[in-house]
Amino acid sequence: MVIVAGHIVVDPGRRDAYLAECVPLVVEARRSPGCLDFALSPDIADSGRINVHERWTSREAVEAFRIGGPSPAQTEAMLSASVAEYEVAAGRDLT
Repeated sequence: MVIVAGHIVVDPGRRDAYLAECVPLVVEARRSPGCLDFALSPDIADSGRINVHERWTSREAVEAFRIGGPSPAQTEAMLSASVAEYEVAAGRDLT
């Protein structure tokens, strides 16, 4: 499994619009082969921060989805980003 996690920072006054523009991307990702979860969410303590969380069955699935990358408008809106991929060998259900 591959987990992609981190955050991006946008202008606080632009965050809601940025997230609204990402809805089609989230829907597309969740329909992609190998996607187990995909979420972009507003941070409750920082009005400019958007948290990123993705789970994929494999690196190949991530790479197949990422071919397009963020749109030019999304890239321009990002003030900074800190997102990384993690390969996970095993997990444990906590529910």
